[in-house]
Amino acid sequence: MIRFENVTKRFRGTSKPALSDVDFEVLRGEFVFLVGASGSGKSSCLRLILREETPSEGRVVVLGRDLRTLSNRKVPYFRRHIGAVFQDFRLLPTKTVFQNVAFTLQVIGSSRAFIQQAVPEVLALVGLAGKEKRFPHELSGGEQQRVAIARALVNRPQILLADEPTGNLDPATSIDIMQLLARINAGGTTVVMATHEAGFVDQMQRRVIELRHGEIVRDERHGGYGDRSGLPSLAPEPERGAAAVAALTAVLEVQREAAIAAAAGLDPTAVPMDDDEVVTPESDAVSPGVAAAAAAAAEAATAAALAADELRKAEALEQSVEGPDEPIEPEAAASPAPAPAHTQSIPVIDLEQIEVAELGLADRLGLGETDPDDEVGPTS
Repeated sequence: MIRFENVTKRFRGTSKPALSDVDFEVLRGEFVFLVGASGSGKSSCLRLILREETPSEGRVVVLGRDLRTLSNRKVPYFRRHIGAVFQDFRLLPTKTVFQNVAFTLQVIGSSRAFIQQAVPEVLALVGLAGKEKRFPHELSGGEQQRVAIARALVNRPQILLADEPTGNLDPATSIDIMQLLARINAGGTTVVMATHEAGFVDQMQRRVIELRHGEIVRDERHGGYGDRSGLPSLAPEPERGAAAVAALTAVLEVQREAAIAAAAGLDPTAVPMDDDEVVTPESDAVSPGVAAAAAAAAEAATAAALAADELRKAEALEQSVEGPDEPIEPEAAASPAPAPAHTQSIPVIDLEQIEVAELGLADRLGLGETDPDDEVGPTS
């Protein structure tokens, strides 16, 4: 059906060939996956089969015809035996589903009676019966791709070329399209499909031809996708450290308030009694302004304690989910800190254990050296 004989293809203005000494043969009724990274030469192979390009060296033989000797006048007749499906559908927006599919037959001069019979049959085959009068913008992406497949099949071609036919579709719709292509192949049509969908290739276990930099590196029957290092990972990377940053922010706020209180000659650990009096180890009462500063410091300490508590919960949750390398030691209970009347007693952070005073301006702004575990990111 299709034979590449030491084919090399060079495009003008490029230093490296798109295809280099490619040699393979596809038999009648086969389902072949062309896989490889972008730029590896998959689409170039399909264009050579469709006679959109001609090889720089070697020859391409399709349906027994050497495409080098095929004149431009005979190319349209040759393409009647080959159907093509693309990633971007390429439907005519001003024509209905029926008219889009019938257009292929009208171009080659099919009779009106044949068109009226063939179009409904192929639409039923691809699961679009009853949607003949709809326009492309009234269809979903999967339905538009089905119209494109119906248009490629309506002339009953011997070969179907598919260039990333599921690239613009969601996973569930992509499965439906792949099942449709498998049914078409089971009916005797040879299918050659270029794809990045590793899951489908691994699951279907058909023949796989892998290209890399224009060269064939693998031709395997009942194979899988193979090397996936060039594929982007869609799984989100785990992000940790938001709780730790929140706790550190609270601690820095406590330090700022403590500095205000110290500048006013007040012990930062003072307990506010009421709006007019604050009792400290050194004095019995201070001015209302100093009392307000001490109250703010106490509230900041409460916030820091809450952040520390959330940090401990987050770390415990992460270790319980991921499995800690070492058993978690039970933490010693922190001594309760004075809290406002409207809150319950909660543990506070021991400021002496966190050397906040050593944090410079760059660290406070988040520009200093950071630990990878303390990166800011979304949390579960």
